[in-house]
Amino acid sequence: MRETAAASLQLDELDWRILAQLQENSALTNQDLAASVHASAPTCLRRVRRLTEAGIIARQVALLDPARLPSTLTAIIEITLDNQAAERMADFEAMMQDEPAVLQCYRVSPGPDFVLVAQLRDMPAYHALVHRAFTAQANVRNVRTFFSVHRAKFDTRMPIEAIGPA
Repeated sequence: MRETAAASLQLDELDWRILAQLQENSALTNQDLAASVHASAPTCLRRVRRLTEAGIIARQVALLDPARLPSTLTAIIEITLDNQAAERMADFEAMMQDEPAVLQCYRVSPGPDFVLVAQLRDMPAYHALVHRAFTAQANVRNVRTFFSVHRAKFDTRMPIEAIGPA
């Protein structure tokens, strides 16, 4: 239902301004959001509801800064499966969706089958993830991990100027 609603939803300039503002600060009150996008509060509220019901606004969250948290390790992990049948790929994706340390999971091509981004407490936590999710998983052929030593950029915003109105 949500995918169908999102596909048929026509976004106008106001919708794009609302999305840009909410990506910057989703904690804005409806009044403040309306003022920042130059719309009335009721109009803004209706638009946000419509965007949410269509699934364009998937959720609103608080972003934590790993640099300010005690001891965290970011791992970018390439996974190659032994068997790339659709069912086995879907099984791996489902397993990764249930894995709390895995923040992002992408099926990619060419190269490895998946690229994961994981946030872990330390190296022993990484080793536990490898054993739990990859070593015990008979369908994983190869694991290649890169550990972040510095994060130069991190953003969660969709680039409105690149995907928005032409």
